[in-house]
Amino acid sequence: MIDLRLLREDPDRVRASQRARGEDVALVDALLSADERRRSSGLRFDELRSEQKSLGKLIPKAQGEEKAELLKKTGVLATAVKAADAEQNEADEETKRLLLLLGNIVHTDVPVGGEEDFVVLETHGTIRDFAAEGFEPKDHLELGESLGAIDVERGAKVSGSRFYYLTGVGALLELALVNAAIAQAMEAGFIPMLTPALVRPRAMEGTGFLGQAAENVYHLEKDDYYLVGTSEVPLAAYHMDEILDADKLPMRYAGFSPCFRREAGTYGKDTRGIFRVHQFDKVEMFSYVHPDDAEAEHQRLLGWEKQWLTGLELPFQVIDVATGDLGSSASRKFDCEAWIPTQGKYRELTSASNCDGFQARRLSVRMREGKKVQPLSTLNGTLCAVPRTIVAILENHQLADGSVRVPEVLRPYLGGRTILEPLAK
Repeated sequence: MIDLRLLREDPDRVRASQRARGEDVALVDALLSADERRRSSGLRFDELRSEQKSLGKLIPKAQGEEKAELLKKTGVLATAVKAADAEQNEADEETKRLLLLLGNIVHTDVPVGGEEDFVVLETHGTIRDFAAEGFEPKDHLELGESLGAIDVERGAKVSGSRFYYLTGVGALLELALVNAAIAQAMEAGFIPMLTPALVRPRAMEGTGFLGQAAENVYHLEKDDYYLVGTSEVPLAAYHMDEILDADKLPMRYAGFSPCFRREAGTYGKDTRGIFRVHQFDKVEMFSYVHPDDAEAEHQRLLGWEKQWLTGLELPFQVIDVATGDLGSSASRKFDCEAWIPTQGKYRELTSASNCDGFQARRLSVRMREGKKVQPLSTLNGTLCAVPRTIVAILENHQLADGSVRVPEVLRPYLGGRTILEPLAK
């Protein structure tokens, strides 16, 4: 959530942010009104309680009619205090409810618009000219099936559409990617983590995934648990309700977990293969940093993602995601999109988001700097979303005979293999 002081001091900035996101600007005024009621009712409660306590001290000393009059006033005050307390609690709850609906304040440099209004910041690598090489590229599913690496038919039989099996070299390729990604993260100072896939509502709400993203979240109603769509959720909640020492920041974690997404609203999109699925594994970077270091950490996360994709020898572009596609928690987000030959376009493989103090306030993660205690900043960045990375590797590194060249960075994790070869027919 945002800082209420910012809302009071600069409501126009908050309105502009809501407008840029394409969200309800009236929410800002409703929240201002609720906050004013909360503060005034709190002040009224404090005044009445103070008067009540003062009268309480006079009663033991009073006698006769004076005491009777004081007792009468005390009764009236008790009723007023109870009403003021109820009004204060109601206003406080309304303020909290509205505050949870408000998205993070977007960074001033973020391009304004919807999903297609991103700005390309960088382009890396060379797109292969398959025509010049004398063959038509196959898509990842055709390649994966011939390699004995992907089985979507049995995945659908067992679990339904958008599920799959990774088999043989496909399973080995995932393990290689995960191990290589964790190795790079550890080299950069991240602590590796295996995180829970089920979390309580507060963890999911605290990271901002029960707002506009709620339709893509799986909820186990009987137990009131949520299946995470990213290990960002348990990593953000890891230090929930804690105060961290500022001199120990940054604290960096690399989480590996299964991820679950309903993919609501994507009917008919990416139905072939494993690019858009309901369950997948992912390595996620997560940083707790001093607020003054948040923007620099954002660039560092992006740098590690670029290092990863460059190591996989994939052509990719970096985009500055537009305001309407940020998600509620991020103030700014960079995506790295890899070239997918059979689609003839770049597709998202990684994201790096700066959430400032938005998640930290919701989860009560604070830092102590001297005598001052305040929210810190959290950031997250995908290092390897496994299925999409496999898609990009198979399509970009395929050879004319249907085999696939293994990028050098993965070879130590695949027993030294340089080529993945089709199964004998």
